[in-house]
Formats: sequence, C-alpha cells, structure tokens
Amino acid sequence: MPQFPNILLHAIPAFVLLIIIEVIYAYHIQKELYNVKDTATSIALGLGNLFTGIITKGIILLFFSWLYTYRLFTIPYYAWWSWVLLFLADDFSYYWFHRAAHTVRWFWASHVVHHSSEHYNLAAALRQTWTGNLTGSFIFWSWMPLVGFHPAMILLMQSISLLYQFWIHTQTVQKFPKWFEYVFNTPSHHRVHHGSDIIYLDKNHAGTLIIWDRLFGSFQEEIFTPTFGLTKNVHTYNPIKIAFFEWIKMIYDLRKSRRLQHVLGYLFGPPGWSHDGSSQTTHQLRKKMHSSSKK
Repeated sequence: MPQFPNILLHAIPAFVLLIIIEVIYAYHIQKELYNVKDTATSIALGLGNLFTGIITKGIILLFFSWLYTYRLFTIPYYAWWSWVLLFLADDFSYYWFHRAAHTVRWFWASHVVHHSSEHYNLAAALRQTWTGNLTGSFIFWSWMPLVGFHPAMILLMQSISLLYQFWIHTQTVQKFPKWFEYVFNTPSHHRVHHGSDIIYLDKNHAGTLIIWDRLFGSFQEEIFTPTFGLTKNVHTYNPIKIAFFEWIKMIYDLRKSRRLQHVLGYLFGPPGWSHDGSSQTTHQLRKKMHSSSKK
C-alpha cells in the first residue's frame, strides 16, 4: 500500500498563520469580520473533527480497501495521468456529496455545522462536522476504489481538496480574473454558498472546480454581500450543541411522525420539509418569494 503524509496535520501551522494575518487585517480594516467567541467555537469544532477523523478515516480506509479488492481496473499511483483523473473524480464526487448535503436532511444534519457561523472568515473554514463520516458521507466516493483508484490516493486527494477550500473562506478577497472565476471555486463563489439569502440558498456546491455548478444548474453569481449563517440561526457558541443540534431536531420531528411517509420525509427529504407546514424547504421559500413579488 502506498504511504502518503497527513497533509492536513502538516498544514495546521499555515492555517494558524493565515488566520492571524486575517485577524490583524480585520482589527485595522474590518473589525466585524471576527468575533472572539465565534472563532473559539469554530476552532473547537475543527479540533473535534480532527479527533473523530483519526478514528473514522481508519474505518473508511478499511472499507475502501475491501472495495478495492473487487476493482475493475488498476490505476497506477505512480503515473501522472492517474492524478489528473483522480483530481477530477474526487472533485466530481465532492460536488454531488455537497449538493446532497444541502438537499437530503440526513446529510444536512452533519453539514449544517459548517454553515452555523454568522461570520465568514478563515476560522469558519475550520468549523467542521463530527458526524459526517459516521453517517455515510464517504459513500459518494465509494465508486472510486471499484474503478481502480487506490484507497490511500482517494484519502490524500480528499485532503488536498480541503486544503484548497480553506483559503476561499474569506471576505478580504473580492474577485479574480474572469477566466479564473469561470473555472475555479473562489471566495466570491463560496461566499454565495454560505449566504442565507433566498437567492443564494443551495448554490455553488463546488470543491475546487466551479464548472460542476455551471454544468448542473446550481451556479449563482455574487450580486450583493450575503447574509451569512442559516435561515434560522442556532444562537449558541457551545460546540457540542452546534455539533448535534440538527440531529436532535430530527429526533423531535420523528417522534411526532404518524406515518411512514412522514418518517422518510424527515430523514431523507430536503432540509425544512415538514408534514404540517411548520417549516419550509428552499423550494417553498423561493416559491413564496416569487409569489409575493408578483403581488
């Protein structure tokens, strides 16, 4: 089995340095960019993700290794073109995972943690789920060992993707040249993704390449500064509450379910789905907004 370094662990000093630089910038230019309690919460959630990842990634590696024994091909890890294919396959898989994380409540219950901050800065990039791996996010990459990508290569590319996505969590960078904005995910595109404004909801799911959003109809240009956070914010800095609040809400919804249809809706329907109209999905919110604008 090829051995690759844990690049996320090695990148921690760079993460800290860049956050410090942005904090200094915010102190002099844009003080509202950072909130001490919010930043501490993001760091705590990031450390929790790092700890749970040590355990869960070992399990995922074993699962992918088992799938790899049934591979259709063997893609050599020492060939340059293998890494080009790997990058495209991983980024494509990430797009569909990320899109599902916004349209299927089961996955949203983990991913919502990343969107829970009302501040958008480099520290918010560290605000990561503790339950994502445990609840099956890895299934979106499960096809890759079957076609011949070595499991160690897959985990490495996932880490590289997360490295790229760290730096786009910033308001200090506005726009890049048009060609770069057209092909790559940028701070501008990702600010849209973190916006709670109805026009911005469930848009720009890209990891590295924004072309997936352009191809599959989920792209939205940044036309005004987003309102960051959730449509209904959690109003707490407690990392444990943030890590599990959507799962707890789901349990409450399931307890009031009286039909199998309701159970399935609360588990796998879009976030905001309710059998009694007590909460609304993105589609319903947009429909309501359009109806109001016609009056």
